[in-house]
Amino acid sequence: MKALVQRVSSAGVAVSGRNVSSMGAGLLVLVSFSPNDTPGDLDWMRDKLIGLRVFPDDGGLMNLSLTETCGGMLVVSQFTLHADTRKGKRPSFTRAAPPETAGMLYRVFIQKVREAGVEVSEGVFGAHMEVSLVNDGPVTIMVDSPSERE
Repeated sequence: MKALVQRVSSAGVAVSGRNVSSMGAGLLVLVSFSPNDTPGDLDWMRDKLIGLRVFPDDGGLMNLSLTETCGGMLVVSQFTLHADTRKGKRPSFTRAAPPETAGMLYRVFIQKVREAGVEVSEGVFGAHMEVSLVNDGPVTIMVDSPSERE
């Protein structure tokens, strides 16, 4: 599992010109799944993201987590994070999970984040989405689950 995490002051998703999801301050998380992802990867990523200390404390240092700031999370599926660009000019996406698997993992991941007490907004899996955001900082971090590092 890969996640591209952006600290935002606001973010939203539109599909076919219609706003389907929005949030205020928190994390915009673009996620991609591989065929090797396990429930343990989903738990690991959930815990990593909600505990990631990327929000400023009173002194302006990145010392606070999402849970400490009561921020929300907008989760958007983006299989292109698994692009392989080593050869040629066209990316290969063979490292991404097939849509049926990825859709199931996406729904399970969102449920796990909700069960942890985080307010979650979501994109529309498989849809052509327009994602808008105000990146706060900017702060953008790539996070790979343990199975991605094997």
